[in-house]
Amino acid sequence: MTYPRFYNAHIETMPLEQLRELQLRKLRKQLAYNYQHSAFYRQKFEEVGAHPEDIRTLEDLARLPFTTKEELRDSQLEQPPLGHHAAVPMSRVVRIHSSSGTTGRPSYVGITHHDRDTWVETVARVYWSEGVRPDSMVVMGFGMSFFVGGLPLKDAIEEIGATFVPVGTGASDRLITSIQNLGANQLTCTPSYAIYLAEYVRNKFHVEPRTLGIRRIQLGAEPGGGVPAVRQRIEEDWGAFVTEGIGNADVLPVYAADCDERLGMHFLAPDFAILEVIDPESGVSLPLDQSQVEGELVFTHIDRECCPLVRFRTRDRVIVWTDPCPCGRTGPRLRCVGRTDDLLILRGVNVWPSAIKDVLMGMRPRTTGEVQILLKQPGPRVDPPLHLRVEYGSDVEDLAALKREIEETLREKLIFTAEVELVPPGTLPRFEMKAQLIRKLYEQGR
Repeated sequence: MTYPRFYNAHIETMPLEQLRELQLRKLRKQLAYNYQHSAFYRQKFEEVGAHPEDIRTLEDLARLPFTTKEELRDSQLEQPPLGHHAAVPMSRVVRIHSSSGTTGRPSYVGITHHDRDTWVETVARVYWSEGVRPDSMVVMGFGMSFFVGGLPLKDAIEEIGATFVPVGTGASDRLITSIQNLGANQLTCTPSYAIYLAEYVRNKFHVEPRTLGIRRIQLGAEPGGGVPAVRQRIEEDWGAFVTEGIGNADVLPVYAADCDERLGMHFLAPDFAILEVIDPESGVSLPLDQSQVEGELVFTHIDRECCPLVRFRTRDRVIVWTDPCPCGRTGPRLRCVGRTDDLLILRGVNVWPSAIKDVLMGMRPRTTGEVQILLKQPGPRVDPPLHLRVEYGSDVEDLAALKREIEETLREKLIFTAEVELVPPGTLPRFEMKAQLIRKLYEQGR
């Protein structure tokens, strides 16, 4: 059956000038709402001498202060359960989700019926862009608990009309047998889990993953799906077309994703949030009227009832493109480079863990592609050499030569000095959810 190219053609192909007019109308309404209903934002606006009526253009948004994750956590500690920034009473909250809590106390996100509807609409656009259709059968490889990559994905995939198989993490055997027994043709999970599952299928079921019939894999929750060598490995393992999506628990479960052109993830929620890119050091907003911009991603909700955010710093470092995509979608496209708090700086050179992973994946089969970065002191500045544990391939005989090759390749491609410790295949941990490429030895006492 032939389906439309877009889930919501009106929004996804809207001319940019018309979209800016829509965003400005919704922004001014949202800011007035925040001022009236959120004590948190009323105080933040008053502290900088700003009032919602002062915001007359989208550029005026830069006059308002940023919101940080730490502020949201403090707000919820002072005013549990959802904080001073919550703008509705608990009687209107229909569900609560949580962030992963990887950097301290988790923050909680409440949604109303209206917020749930905007989530479903946004995530449905995302999965439609990634190839989910009513005749798809999608196996869920993300967790189905507090994580915003669980129930909101289910709601959207079912809204599309596709068949949803809610297996989740921690049940790899059941996931594979479900694919075999039901004839599922799509899988959504983290890049780490897609790689882990391929090894699991070979070791436990003694078959090649590409024989299982998965034709599309939608990746997310961590960088990797857009890393060429990682994507290539997953496509070779599964014989599937791989795309990537990105989201944020506090902003939207998933707000951007690849189309089949795979020229960057389309921002697919321009009517629900305003995307901004800033210099992470100075906080200056960077213009999006050039072909490519790199910086930290910042979001402002323009259609949110429960926990609306203004200029929320995601800490995601991204590259954003604004030139047209052949698919016809008009909004900006982006690729996540990494978390700004994961950035390592060696003698002035920025090094991203995902870039190291990309290089080592590109050296398969001499390596397995698995790597662990060992930090003896907190970053981002690290005294070289950077210590790495790398798994060598099963057929490698001259480990000394491989060690030299890896160190030379990293120095040539990423311009930093590494000290590589080679370990046997299967030594480093595998992850069903987000991969942890950095091991903080200074927090472990050794």
